[in-house]
Amino acid sequence: MAGQLGVLNALDVAKTQMYHFTAIVIAGMGFFTDAYDLFCISLVTKLLGRIYYTDYTKPKPGVLPPSVQAAVTGVALCGTLAGQLFFGWLGDKLGRKKVYGITLMLMVGCSLASGLSFSNSPKGVMATLCFFRFWLGFGIGGDYPLSATIMSEYANKKTRGAFIAAVFAMQGFGIMAGGIVALIVATAFDHKYKVPSYEENAHASLVLPAFDYVWRIILMFGAVPAALTYYWRMKMPETARYTALVAKNAKQAASDMSKVLQVDLEVQEVVEDKTQKFGLFTKQFAKRHGMHLLGTTTTWFLLDIAFYSQNLFQKDIFTAIGWIPPAKEMNAIHELYRIARAQTLIAMCSTVPGYWFTVAFIDYMGRFAIQLMGFFFMTVFMFALAIPYDHWTKKENRIGFVVMYSLTFFFANFGPNATTFVVPAEIFPARLRSTCHGISAAAGKAGAIVGAFGFLYAAQSKDPTKTDAGYPTGIGIKNSLIMLGVVNFFGMVFTFLVPEPNGKSLEEMSGENEEDDAEAIEMAGSGTARTVPV
Repeated sequence: MAGQLGVLNALDVAKTQMYHFTAIVIAGMGFFTDAYDLFCISLVTKLLGRIYYTDYTKPKPGVLPPSVQAAVTGVALCGTLAGQLFFGWLGDKLGRKKVYGITLMLMVGCSLASGLSFSNSPKGVMATLCFFRFWLGFGIGGDYPLSATIMSEYANKKTRGAFIAAVFAMQGFGIMAGGIVALIVATAFDHKYKVPSYEENAHASLVLPAFDYVWRIILMFGAVPAALTYYWRMKMPETARYTALVAKNAKQAASDMSKVLQVDLEVQEVVEDKTQKFGLFTKQFAKRHGMHLLGTTTTWFLLDIAFYSQNLFQKDIFTAIGWIPPAKEMNAIHELYRIARAQTLIAMCSTVPGYWFTVAFIDYMGRFAIQLMGFFFMTVFMFALAIPYDHWTKKENRIGFVVMYSLTFFFANFGPNATTFVVPAEIFPARLRSTCHGISAAAGKAGAIVGAFGFLYAAQSKDPTKTDAGYPTGIGIKNSLIMLGVVNFFGMVFTFLVPEPNGKSLEEMSGENEEDDAEAIEMAGSGTARTVPV
């Protein structure tokens, strides 16, 4: 293409170098922290219920009231949604690098503050915790569009998919680390305080204030990996594509990239101004990228309904099938240990391998094939769990249930959970890339909020005597799983709106260097930009 800059060509064909891996680690540690912070709350909600809401006259230990449980679980997701929209937009306005440090400092500060949620009443502690977790989520939200955009703009076109997916795959290690930290803390406190189960001695099963430190330590540990990468994040130069295509300074772009990548760069004083100037809310954008944005938002929205409801409520599913004993048969620390062990096993056996399968195969199979396959198998396994659900609750079949449940996680991660993150960073113009990724990710978090709040109520038993305290009757876990299967099926349908960027440069996908706007839009309107790989 005539208008293609030499500096961008050089990036597209650059060999994979050490700096690519450094960038993966720097951006990936943000995602490690994101996942740790978002999912570790599900480990400690039962403990919070015992500490702040136990009535010792009752036969069961306390649980968080429905409104508090929904707020504690969902408030970080609401913050994440807001952060994705705000920082996505800001990343296009100010540049990726300037905004990147702000999100990290917000994450570190709010992780620490979450663990310092003090008050003289349970309501006060929960309100403070929710306040800090909202702003923690706000910082996490910024990491989504910025990390994806930075990695896509640094990468060469041959291995771009694997690099962006590798950043996202650090999420798997973050989820696993949450479980491991909880196991270590629970074991340490269990060795120091030998306490009976709630059934044996309700008062003795909870040692206060000692056990109040447990959840605080787990939440605050999330600040450590993020803080460790702050220095390197600040040392990263602005991406060449932003500097050249948005800031219009090709000379600076070439200079920045030659410092970190061993490539021969063609230095140009002035960028040929042939990029299309349409904004987000224009007819040209709607014609060229409207269906693509609809595809990335709907698939991410539908995926996260299933993914987050599964992840955040693992403990409820494991309790329902008897993998975790009833709360009254354990003390507070043993309950935390059991929940953390189950979550770590699922992460180790299915979540983490699923992410890295995507990294290995995304540039061979393509994004479209992986996403379609993932949604298909998630649908199949969800129905296989739901329809004969009574079969899985029998003691001899519980291992089979956990295997099937793990496979839905595996195909979420070797599937749409990774590809919905990768594709929006590849198909939109540089000046709107971070914004469009933020919009797509925010749609995903809207789905996560639906999953988190909806599943909490829907999964309650139809029998009023078996619901958790304070909850209305729901449709039961069986029907909830059927609903998630239907959601996954629609995810498969909407995947057909998403284009295949495999093997193409970012400028080719976005049409930024088309010399004639009309010709570019005409091509998008005709069958040239296929949504399905041929």
